[in-house]
This record gives sequence, structure tokens and C-alpha cells, in this order.
Amino acid sequence: MRSVFLNDGNSISTVWREAEIKVLQTEFGLDDKIYKKSDLNLEDFKDVVFIFSTWGMPEMSCEEIRTIFPSLEAVFYAAGSVQFFARPFLECGVKVFSAWAANAVPVAEFAAAQIILAAKGYFSAFGVKSTADRAEKQRLSHMYPGNYRVKVGILGAGQIGKLVIKLLNQNYSVKIKVFDPFLPDSEADKLGVEKTDMETIFSTCTVISNHLANNKDTQKIINRRCLDKMLPYAVFINTGRGAQVDDEALIDVLSARPGAAALLDVTDPEPLPDNHPFYGMKNVFITPHIAGSQEKECERMAEYMLAEAKRLVGGERCEYEVTLEMLKTMA
Repeated sequence: MRSVFLNDGNSISTVWREAEIKVLQTEFGLDDKIYKKSDLNLEDFKDVVFIFSTWGMPEMSCEEIRTIFPSLEAVFYAAGSVQFFARPFLECGVKVFSAWAANAVPVAEFAAAQIILAAKGYFSAFGVKSTADRAEKQRLSHMYPGNYRVKVGILGAGQIGKLVIKLLNQNYSVKIKVFDPFLPDSEADKLGVEKTDMETIFSTCTVISNHLANNKDTQKIINRRCLDKMLPYAVFINTGRGAQVDDEALIDVLSARPGAAALLDVTDPEPLPDNHPFYGMKNVFITPHIAGSQEKECERMAEYMLAEAKRLVGGERCEYEVTLEMLKTMA
């Protein structure tokens, strides 16, 4: 068996540590070199069976895959979303595996932590600079209900959304409403959540956290109609995708509701231009896309994919295979 690292970025050493690489070399015939798409030719890769990668995986057409990798059986992507590259591989009959479940863990932890802080009015109270300022920020924070039986809205109950729900239900007394047209009623009951529409979530929930799948149908889905219903003291959290939000509408709503706030870990574009209105708004808090796996957390993704490769070779049931059908609803 022969395997290769294929990556156009510089993330292999960040995600794949020495211990995992040694196993790949010993058990899966991994080449010493990390290949970029520009390195690929028609002759040298005909015997490659497995591709391992992470952030920086190049896109390839069906023709390129069939020509360059005629023996390819599987791609193991030690990161989250595969939307940008997976379809041609799947259409060529190549299995694709993603560490989305591993990457979902830190995102869910990050979102759950923000939800708890948001319901306490933490973000409205943040940044006291004087005695008078302290009094005003204390007043604003007390407009928030706290976390006992607070209504929390979750947009999207995929892997990340479900983990957020699990973390909240296990540790806090909150009431969770969910918008997800693909979530069966029976599963909603098991999760202990109430299914509803987005407008109801924005009109009734103190905190709304976005975890919708990233596809053409969700572009600007968080629109003016929804945002206009946002409570005067509410927080919108986005760790999903910036393109899913109508920024102009969000700016208007937050300008009219200074007691409300938005916590944006993702934007569109990313990063925003220096003159973007969000930067000048006191109730908009931007973090530089840090919710996903970083530093030590990245090791979890490689471990998941190494274990998955071992299961595939051993004829065991794999846990993180991506299908064409799944691409319709995955983030």
C-alpha cells in the first residue's frame, strides 16, 4: 500500500504530529514528502491508495482524480468541512472521511461558553472604564435574564449543534429551541429541544447561536426578516459561516438596539476590510475564527483520521465517512 500527504498549505505539521506520521509510514506506506497539487503528474501517483490531508487540501476535478490517482480508494481529511473538495472524489467512487466530529468539539465548547456568558449580559457589561461606565454597564447586564430557564436558540442541529445542545442540557437549566428542517421530530424529542422556525427563535430567545450547514441554500438565510425580530437585549453568536448573515440588516438592527450584541467568530469576507462598520460598533465583538481546532486541539483530528484508516483497512465499520447525500446538510 502507498499513501501520500496532499496539501497546498502549511498545516500538515500543525495537525499531523510525529507519532501519527510514524504510524502512517509504517502501516500505510506514507511517502516522506508532502505533495502539492502542482507536484502531481500522470505517472508517479498511479499506485496511491490513500490520501491524507487537512486544511489546505486542494480541489480536484473528476478527470484529474481518475487520471492521476486511478488506484485511489480513500481520502482522510483531518479537519472539518469537506464541502469545497469532496464531491468530485465521491463521484469517482473514492471514499472521503472527515474529522468533522473532532473539529466539532472545540467549536461546541466555544459556542456553549459564549452562550452562558451572553445570557448573563457579560458582553454588554464588558470593558468598564470608569465609575459611571460601571453603573451603566451593570444596568445593561441586568436586563439579561441569566441562565436559569433562559431561552436559547440553536440554528442547525448537525454535529456541532447537537454537541452544543448536549453541553447545555447536561450542565445548565436552559430551554432550547432549534431550527433545523432536517431534524426529525423524534430526534428533537430525544435531544430535549423544541423545533420551531427561525423567526420564532429570534423573537423569543435571549441567545441565538448559528450552526447551519454551509451551502447555497443557506447564503444570507439569517436575513432582515429574522434579525428585525431580535429582542432588545439579546445576543447573536456566529461560529458557522459569515456568508449566512445579511450584514447590512445586522448592522441596522444592532444600531437600533444598543443593548443587544453580536459575537462573530466568522465574517464574510474574512477578514473584513478595515473600514467595515462592524469594527466601530460597541455591541459587535469579533474574534479571528478561533472556535475550531487550534494548537493541541488539532491533534484530536489526526487521531480520529488515523483510527478511521485503521478501521477501513481492518474491515471494521467506519464512523466518519462522508456521502454525497450528507453534503446536502453538512456544515
